[in-house]
Amino acid sequence: MIGFGGGALGRVVRSGVGRRRVQTVVIAVATMMAVASAVVAGSLVVAANRPFDQAFTQQHGAHLTVQFDPAKVTEAQIEATGEQEGVTATAGPYPATTIKPVDSANGHLPTLTLVGRSAPGADVDDLDLKSGRWAAKSGEIVLNGEFDGPNLGLGSTLRATDAADSPTLTIVGFAVSVSRTADVWTTPAQARALASADAPLTSQMLYRFAAADTEGQITAGRKRIAAAVPSGALLGSRSYLETKRDADQGAAPTIPFLVAFGILGIVMSVIIVSSVTSGAVGSSLRRIGILKAVGFTPREVVRAYVAQALIPAAVGIALGVVLGNLLAVPLLDDTEQAYGTASLSVAWWVDVVVAGGALLVVGVAALIPALRAGRLRTVEAIAVGRAPRTGRGQWAHRAAGRLPLPRAVTYGLASPFAHPVRTVAMLLAVTFGTVAATFAVGLTASLTAVGAAADPEDRAEVTVFAGGPTPGPGGTRRTENETPEAPAADPAAIRAAVEAQPGTASYYAMTKNDASVAGITGAVPASLYQGDTRTGSYEMLSGHWLDGAGQVVVGSGYLKRTGTRIGDSLRMTYEGHTRTLRIVGEAFDTSDGGLQLHANIADFPGTEPRMFLVEVKQGVAPGEYAEKLAEAVRPLGGDAMANSPSGQDNFVIILQSMAALLTLMLVSVAGMGVLNSVVLDTRERVHDLGVCKAIGMTPRQTVTLVLASVTGIGILGGLIGVPTGFALHGIVLPLMGHAAGTELPPSILDVYDPWQLALLGLAGITIALLGALLPAGWAARARTATALRTE
Repeated sequence: MIGFGGGALGRVVRSGVGRRRVQTVVIAVATMMAVASAVVAGSLVVAANRPFDQAFTQQHGAHLTVQFDPAKVTEAQIEATGEQEGVTATAGPYPATTIKPVDSANGHLPTLTLVGRSAPGADVDDLDLKSGRWAAKSGEIVLNGEFDGPNLGLGSTLRATDAADSPTLTIVGFAVSVSRTADVWTTPAQARALASADAPLTSQMLYRFAAADTEGQITAGRKRIAAAVPSGALLGSRSYLETKRDADQGAAPTIPFLVAFGILGIVMSVIIVSSVTSGAVGSSLRRIGILKAVGFTPREVVRAYVAQALIPAAVGIALGVVLGNLLAVPLLDDTEQAYGTASLSVAWWVDVVVAGGALLVVGVAALIPALRAGRLRTVEAIAVGRAPRTGRGQWAHRAAGRLPLPRAVTYGLASPFAHPVRTVAMLLAVTFGTVAATFAVGLTASLTAVGAAADPEDRAEVTVFAGGPTPGPGGTRRTENETPEAPAADPAAIRAAVEAQPGTASYYAMTKNDASVAGITGAVPASLYQGDTRTGSYEMLSGHWLDGAGQVVVGSGYLKRTGTRIGDSLRMTYEGHTRTLRIVGEAFDTSDGGLQLHANIADFPGTEPRMFLVEVKQGVAPGEYAEKLAEAVRPLGGDAMANSPSGQDNFVIILQSMAALLTLMLVSVAGMGVLNSVVLDTRERVHDLGVCKAIGMTPRQTVTLVLASVTGIGILGGLIGVPTGFALHGIVLPLMGHAAGTELPPSILDVYDPWQLALLGLAGITIALLGALLPAGWAARARTATALRTE
């Protein structure tokens, strides 16, 4: 208390804090919620700033991941490559292979890269073990954290393949590699045991270079490594720049979302903290006048009331920082999964900046009314503090009195006009809470629509394979010694088996491979279709889906990169056949940067489908259907699997959960702002309420009066907040789409129904009424004699 004076002044401060317990608690709690919201908002905005670079530095990520052929090079020779010019650190060699696991529901996961490591830590690619423990013996695996979910958790089991004698692998942990060096980790011995003729064993080596900012520098380092081992020993490699591009592209859509909620949280925090503090000081004008009457100087009065605001606010700020860190943990964990990066935590400087900023806001908000009160004459301060300024809001009472409503209602409706500044602060709190709720509802609906419009192949219930290329282990791009494609089955025989299988509702066929297009350097992914592809069509941004020969549908990325538009032609070469196709549609397809082409198999003679996407009849279990169909097509060289929900739509679920939690926080902060304002109003009018009770006002009428005082604010906040939230959704969603390199179709943007907007309009009233319930109950329970004696 020394900083604000000892003796009588110190006793005034302690008395003010202890005497008005309700107001002190409200200041502390409201400040706590506002600071917690600001900490979370600030942490998310920081997390959205170059997440891959932060995680890559933290994990000592691998600049280059290389696969070697252990049959052509020894481990000693591989280790010796670490002495090449420019190499600063290495890890490995680790035994690596691939597996095609099957979960407990017989759902097939995608082909996964498996690497044998004895520990998560290393000089390069220092893995972040998110949960569980490291694999210590055969039969145990650690899965990439992106697969963690309700269908795959600690203790879950996977079969390495769908073969009857395939070993069972138990998930004992989840880890994250920012370098994406593997999808699964296990012991070195287990990795060697899982290798087979179809998935041969390779040796994985990880490198960091002194200079690795450009693709040219990475390529130069790779050439030096390749020259240091026998010819043909280096099978493939992957640059971290490819991983970075993928990660940045995946993270980019979330940044506008996080920034929008972050700004809402910070602005609302400032509004609530300043209104709570200034209202607390402003409501004490009469006591300030009494202090001046007994001899306190204006400077002492100012110091005393700034201290009375800072003490509970400081407690609230301290608790808010702690609460904000606790609430930020699950949100940052979701952010890690959305970005696919290593551990994110609240930066220490965010806590410091938020705490310091909150103290500054509290100090300024308390100082302004305290200075004004300090300058008032003693008699004026006592008179102003006893009741609102004479005449203020009387016109509102006269106007409300003409309404055909009970007097308690009209009295309450006119009350806010007695304190216009406080009313504006309450209105802003309700408006921002309504904006957050409206934006969150629209965002959730849009993200659900994005999930529904995602890759149509993922929506098929059963996938039937007719053979095709096998990917290189380690997720690396093969540059030498390409693995030959698996022999393709007879597509006609596979098609006949699908049609003959009981339970088949519909299907279409397709194949995928790289193509080349005039005007684009390098390979372009292409998907070719056969049959009725309406169930597998993409959402269209413009134009139409394939409906005839000589057509091609492209993504937004292709149109932007080539400067073409719908109606133009392109020359496409696929497996040696070149055709000129007309662009008939722009698809909502963000895979491969929007460069993927969609065309008809019939336009490329000799091309055969390699997979069939099947929808089963109602009541047919996809898993059982797939098992029976697999028995029929395996002798033909094919296979069938039911598509597993494991790991699907995680990104959408993550963003939806983040939106829900952030909205709950912001609405809670808005409610605290309303609570504080109503408490101040109720305490100031307690004598008037006592008079009303004395002449016959019942407790129920008292509650009605208090709730009516915020009803108009709630209605106006809803009328302002819903259109603002609607407009914010219309701004942020296209920004998220542009960050992902695509436009968004109407099905994702136009998600609000009229009845939803009408219900959201009630959000403002709900926030206002919930915030006023507690002081309304307190006012109703107050005894008449006590209220009449209260000053």
